[in-house]
Amino acid sequence: MWIASEWKDYEVIDTSQGEKLERWGNYLLIRPDPQVVWNTPKTHKGWTKCSGHYHRSSKGGGQWEFFDLPQQWSVSYKGLTFQLKPFSFKHTGLFPEQAANWDWFGSLIRQAGRPVKVLNLFAYTGGATLAAAQAGAAVTHVDASKGMVTWARENAKSSGLENAPIRWIVDDCMKFVEREARRGNTYDAIIMDPPSYGRGPKGEIWKIEDAIHPLVKACAAILSPAPLFFLINSYTTGFAPSVLSYLLGTEVVSRFGGTVQSDEVGLPVKETGLTLPCGSSGRWQM
Repeated sequence: MWIASEWKDYEVIDTSQGEKLERWGNYLLIRPDPQVVWNTPKTHKGWTKCSGHYHRSSKGGGQWEFFDLPQQWSVSYKGLTFQLKPFSFKHTGLFPEQAANWDWFGSLIRQAGRPVKVLNLFAYTGGATLAAAQAGAAVTHVDASKGMVTWARENAKSSGLENAPIRWIVDDCMKFVEREARRGNTYDAIIMDPPSYGRGPKGEIWKIEDAIHPLVKACAAILSPAPLFFLINSYTTGFAPSVLSYLLGTEVVSRFGGTVQSDEVGLPVKETGLTLPCGSSGRWQM
């Protein structure tokens, strides 16, 4: 498992009864987590003195209960600063476990010894975009949500990267990749963080089980002649890491060679010493 263990401003304190107790900077949050199927004693005081608690509804969805949580605050990771705010379906605007991947590809970019063009698809609030830009890459950031792209630009400014070579694109990811192929544009590295289900800016429907292979195939066609890496993240229940290995092997290794590794991504749990699984990643590199 790849573990994001180098955070200072974030930690999973404890997990029990379908929930996780987290510290985000100076604030403690309780949020649901489907991986937490155990019922262990909730001895940490944060379980009863949190700043915000997302309660899941038995009918689906849920709602926040706030105590002393501000509308917006920030956390930092190795020189990057992210603006956080609680919004629909328990999210805060950041997936901290992805720091394990930021460190991996950041090192590849720094060691490349040449300019690196990165395409980040389903780029959300820009964690991977900013990590790549901080390492020296020119990044094209694509997300179907205008609000998420605006949020990502706020994070870039907070991180001192507002003038970094980042293109901010609001578009359906597949349509953007297809247009780039027609234009003859290529990239040295591709990052994608697709949802299980989503809609594009014009109502395009995305279902990962139907759309992921065609997208990976289309992306492989716009890799440069000497690509550096390809990263796929998946939070989809039932997608084993080996599925990501097969996708990358079929469409990327077959064209360029290189190696593929896939594994779970996780976060350490302070109180128990366990590691909380947070989805899977597939990594290809030359």
